[in-house]
Amino acid sequence: MAEITRRKSVGVNVGGVGIGGAHTVAVQSMTNTDTADAEATAAQIIELARAGSELVRITVNTREAAARTAEIVARVREAGHNTPIIGDFHYNGHILLAEFPDCARALDKYRINPGNVGAGRHHDENFRRLIDVAIEHGKPVRIGVNWGSLDQALLTRLMDENAARPDPLPAREVMFEAIIRSAIDSAETAEGYGLGRDRIILSAKVSGVQDLIDVYRALARRCDYALHLGLTEAGMGVKGIVASTAAIAPLLQEGIGDTIRVSLTPMPNGDRTEEVIVAQQILQSLGIRSFTPQVAACPGCGRTTSTLFQEMADDIGRYLRGQMPVWRNHYPGVEQMQVAVMGCVVNGPGESRHANIGISLPGTGEAPRAPVYIDGRLHTTLKGPSIVPDFIELLNRYVDEHYSSRNTGQ
Repeated sequence: MAEITRRKSVGVNVGGVGIGGAHTVAVQSMTNTDTADAEATAAQIIELARAGSELVRITVNTREAAARTAEIVARVREAGHNTPIIGDFHYNGHILLAEFPDCARALDKYRINPGNVGAGRHHDENFRRLIDVAIEHGKPVRIGVNWGSLDQALLTRLMDENAARPDPLPAREVMFEAIIRSAIDSAETAEGYGLGRDRIILSAKVSGVQDLIDVYRALARRCDYALHLGLTEAGMGVKGIVASTAAIAPLLQEGIGDTIRVSLTPMPNGDRTEEVIVAQQILQSLGIRSFTPQVAACPGCGRTTSTLFQEMADDIGRYLRGQMPVWRNHYPGVEQMQVAVMGCVVNGPGESRHANIGISLPGTGEAPRAPVYIDGRLHTTLKGPSIVPDFIELLNRYVDEHYSSRNTGQ
């Protein structure tokens, strides 16, 4: 693992998952189902948990959603998953949590946005009601500021104060100050109401990569609250993945961030677990955590004129990820295994020797004949049309021999 000096933050317990303090960076995700549909929402939480999401957030925006929340949590627990479930509240959270105490008790954390809890005097009243419910039920709170729904009264005041300065700051800097001030001031207000510092997580999300980096660097300097990190409205596909990685990775490299979410827009009816996989891959690529065996595969060139090695790499990668819900419980350390699926003789044998287990195809035409290396030594040569299932059989044998608890002395 990488030697990254983590920013010191106050640890928070969220339903048994440690955030901040001495704990490692946790992966979070969010459902996109109608929360009033308890069956569909519970099924998606389970799907996200199986993919490795360590916390899952659900929208609680209506009385129907609040009324089904306890049932959703019960369904997830009955399926054998203890993944903490977080309620996302905007505008009416103070009403829903008070009217539906079963919802308030069932959730492991509340997420509130100080810009969306009411205007004027109602802002303070509603915010206090939310904090009082959290204190009553012993729940932590994420105070999540978002530049798209910033407290307009605070922003206006800071803009007016800036305009009166002899050397006014750029509007961008004033807005960033409003985001940071909203988060810290709200957290300090919550503490004043009696919510413990060890029950507060902050986030300050924007949608620009450089903006996010600047905001979180400043936020990290000015407080020791645990921080949830993520680029809001990251977008779809390659754009969303690249933008999120470009924003989150530098901050993690600097030790900033205690829990992360990659807010991808899925394709219509797309796989919601993609955001979990990308978040895990960011952490694993930085060497901060390991989640699943990594597959090294060459990009292909004129020496690899068929698609066999690409299909093999995809099949084996999918197989490894599909096995992890079972393997992570039975084969401790397997997530650190290195696998190579290479396409030709230039780098293939060398990369395969460096991996725990690797296979190297011959190159042009890719006749089905491929040497397999295990822990640096040639183990066998696979031939014929069953190379992939034969290699997977060797993979399974390697995992059982090297990572089984009965073999590791655990």
